[in-house]
Amino acid sequence: MKGYFITLEGVEGSGKSTQMNLIEEYLTGLGYQVITTYEPGDTEIGKEIRELLLNPDYDQLVSKAELLLYCAERAQHIAEVIKPALEEGKIVISDRYIDATVAYQGYGRGFDVELIKRLNWIATDGLEPNLTLLLDIDPLHSLERAKKVTEEANLKGDKMEAERISFHNLVREGYLTLADSEARIELINASCSVVEVFNQIKSLLNKMVI
Repeated sequence: MKGYFITLEGVEGSGKSTQMNLIEEYLTGLGYQVITTYEPGDTEIGKEIRELLLNPDYDQLVSKAELLLYCAERAQHIAEVIKPALEEGKIVISDRYIDATVAYQGYGRGFDVELIKRLNWIATDGLEPNLTLLLDIDPLHSLERAKKVTEEANLKGDKMEAERISFHNLVREGYLTLADSEARIELINASCSVVEVFNQIKSLLNKMVI
């Protein structure tokens, strides 16, 4: 792979989408070819899988099926979007990737973390990000933010947003555990302003990409 792969991770409402747009603008301004993408759903097949995963009307979906659908969506995402862009030498920025499945389905749902890592390896052919930015924030505050955005846009909240706070706390703990064990993961304090969060990220980008 000739490109550079950046992922953003964090609990619901941590500000990933906002920061992804700022990163794209910054790196594009420096002359890099950048594409942004997200999981689940940034392919035609992925959109169908996303509907199954996040639509609260499909509450009969069992956790094991949820786990496997996330991995299936990821395999399609890599084949159609991520791998071609990296082979063209572009910087790829993805809102969620392999760590989300470990945090949500592993720590949140209780599936064996090592099993999930093996499933991720199968889905990705071992493709890991060069840099992962973990936007860390107390889920109690981030969920309020997420629900406010949903209400202002007159949208229906998804299945993950509707989970109990105990679930989101487990997800956050999972992310923090991953950050302790993976050198590629950089912890970002996401409880401050948008500008302050981006300044933390920009400092890392200047060291690792430029």
